[in-house]
Amino acid sequence: MAASVVVVAAATVLTGCGGHHQTGSGGSPTPGTAALPQATTYTTLKGLSLDSGTAGGGGGTVVHPAVSVPISATPGGPPVAVLPSKELGSPTWVPVVETKPGWQRVLLPSRPNRATGWIPTNGKEQTAHSSYLIKVQRSARRLTLIKAGRTLGTWSVAVGAAKTPTPTGRTFLLASLAPAKATYSPLILPLGAHSDTLDSFGGGPGTVALHGWPDASVFGKAATHGCVRVPADALSKLSRVPLGTTVRVTD
Repeated sequence: MAASVVVVAAATVLTGCGGHHQTGSGGSPTPGTAALPQATTYTTLKGLSLDSGTAGGGGGTVVHPAVSVPISATPGGPPVAVLPSKELGSPTWVPVVETKPGWQRVLLPSRPNRATGWIPTNGKEQTAHSSYLIKVQRSARRLTLIKAGRTLGTWSVAVGAAKTPTPTGRTFLLASLAPAKATYSPLILPLGAHSDTLDSFGGGPGTVALHGWPDASVFGKAATHGCVRVPADALSKLSRVPLGTTVRVTD
């Protein structure tokens, strides 16, 4: 019940590409890592490699840390941050983009966009597989949902305006937030990406999200602060996509 309250509280203030400050939580941190920054949508991490999007990835593998786990810049390297077991009230699920014996390189929800880090495979994580892929094409203003190679739907959507573009690259579904009161969308799906032009928005860190919109005339336009506004039927299907699923945003 407590987790549900946190999700609702976050959703009530999450607007467009923002949200209130809420740190990750859940599980005891690894000894010796308490002073390290947490990899959340509110933090900026340094010294980590960026995802080029060219690696084959983990074939849909997603991982959830049962407790907070250390993040290293290289396999076996010293910890530089901590990945919490919860993000925005939802369980943390991140996609695996590379593996080495005893280690997994994962996409992170922090700035800079496409930040990655290595976490150990030591039995303190839960691994699953997402057969879904979400594609967003900015120039076409189109979102496509794919499952196991089969297209489930393609929709005209609204993307970021010229001065506040939706950031490109590989990211992922970070959380699922249900507003407690009626708002512009019954569901908000924050991504592990941020606006490249806004340091903050709506009281939050400029987190980009997928969400609905009551005015259908916006679909097919570049009109947002970076978020992707989708029709109701698209949002309904997206609501069933597992957290950690890869989202690819291209021109």
